[in-house]
Amino acid sequence: MAAWGDRDPSRVDWMELFFDLVFVALVGQLAHVLHVQPSFGTLALFVALFAAVWWSWVNLTVVVDLSPQFSRRRLSVVMLIAMLPIGAMAVAAPEAAGDRAWLFAAGNGLLRVLLLCLWVQSSWSTGPAARARVLAYNGLSAVLWLVSIALPHPADFVLWAIAIALEVVLLLLTTSRWSSGAFAGVNVEHLAERFGLLVIIVLGESVLSIVAAVSSSWTIASGIVGLLGLAIAAGLAWSFFLYGTDAMQSGLERLLARGDMRGIRDTVGFLPFLLLAGVTALSAALAAAISHPAVPLPPALSVSLGGGIALFYLTNAVIARRFGDSWQTVLRWAIPAVTLPLLLMLAGLGLPALASVACAVAILALVVAASEAGARRRLREETSGRS
Repeated sequence: MAAWGDRDPSRVDWMELFFDLVFVALVGQLAHVLHVQPSFGTLALFVALFAAVWWSWVNLTVVVDLSPQFSRRRLSVVMLIAMLPIGAMAVAAPEAAGDRAWLFAAGNGLLRVLLLCLWVQSSWSTGPAARARVLAYNGLSAVLWLVSIALPHPADFVLWAIAIALEVVLLLLTTSRWSSGAFAGVNVEHLAERFGLLVIIVLGESVLSIVAAVSSSWTIASGIVGLLGLAIAAGLAWSFFLYGTDAMQSGLERLLARGDMRGIRDTVGFLPFLLLAGVTALSAALAAAISHPAVPLPPALSVSLGGGIALFYLTNAVIARRFGDSWQTVLRWAIPAVTLPLLLMLAGLGLPALASVACAVAILALVVAASEAGARRRLREETSGRS
């Protein structure tokens, strides 16, 4: 039953998922640029642009989570408005560092104006400290993005970097007293479901890019790489949805019970960014491997392939530690899950793309098999302990 009006604040609303479709379209556009222009410069640009839109997604998700009074219609209006600047950024993404930089900046600025309005309604009455943070975090960053529209390159990019750094620094410097008040009403069920569904959609975008790449190339070798790519997506999904989603909700509940608001900040804001960036970069590498299966991946995409898998598991390991899992438990699966993809990142510089992707599948199969064996062992221990 809905706790407020006609919306259950503990569940993700359908309009939030509809909004995510545009967000993932933006992520796909950024990944496509990495696919067609595979260089370390493009990889760095991808990470920077992804960071800009990620903070907006987290900001919007958190303010909705902390606003149970929103009715479904009010939430729907907010999400539909937010889709417009996100859509503008998606259109601008292929030329975000060129002719469409102004559009990318405008989208970021207008989205932060919306966030400013939402945060003012949500926390303006809690005191002058909260007002200062809201004005700095959303208001000042919005001004920086919008002012950058009128500046030439590279001055506009400098303002972008300052705007992103401002948001990150303010999050890092968040005091325990302020965060305890701001996040006292956090709904961990909604947050866990929200992030889990976003991972589904991002993995879905990876599947779509694999299918599109196979359709464009349409050779036996490309088809084999495509099947292997789907196996990689399935392995990541298996690891996350069979182990990660339940752990996230229970872990957030433990952090909330301990009053560890910085832990919630890190596991909701910073660490998922690394996980999703790794998955997205990986999808760009798979698309390139499908297009040219017989030659080695370009160095930047070899890093994206092995490094994307390593970053996925490393992020999960850090999150597990923040949630309270022991070092012994985490390192048992994290060492091979992170080390082997890093070795593949180096080996992929000389291997044909098909062989690199096949090695990635073998690594994921080993990690998943080890996780399943560990889960069965723990189940037997719990069963024997109860008996």
